[in-house]
Amino acid sequence: MTESAIKKKDKKNVYIGDEFTEEEHLEGTQEVNELEGLYDLMIPPGVPESLIVEMVEEFDLEPVTRLANVEIIEVDEREILVLRGDLETVNEAHDYMVKRMREISDGGFKSPWVDA
Repeated sequence: MTESAIKKKDKKNVYIGDEFTEEEHLEGTQEVNELEGLYDLMIPPGVPESLIVEMVEEFDLEPVTRLANVEIIEVDEREILVLRGDLETVNEAHDYMVKRMREISDGGFKSPWVDA
């Protein structure tokens, strides 16, 4: 790490990427042990609530929020929804989410709240 990067690193300034990782910040704490072996599936904006509930029930994932840097116009730290579980389950849930979102975008989805 560069000297300026080391100076910037503190509890409020933890980045995910090549230079900084959350694990470095959490080293030596009990929280590291609790998160060991768990992975997060970030839920992008626009995913229907019914699909999120379906994935939580189908794959037995834990819905949690997490702070992450979101680059829209500027780099802003925002709270995002993630589904947490083991690697294999998270990968299966990701594939399922992509498949269902394609079905929804192709018109194969009818909202349970709209009468048509």
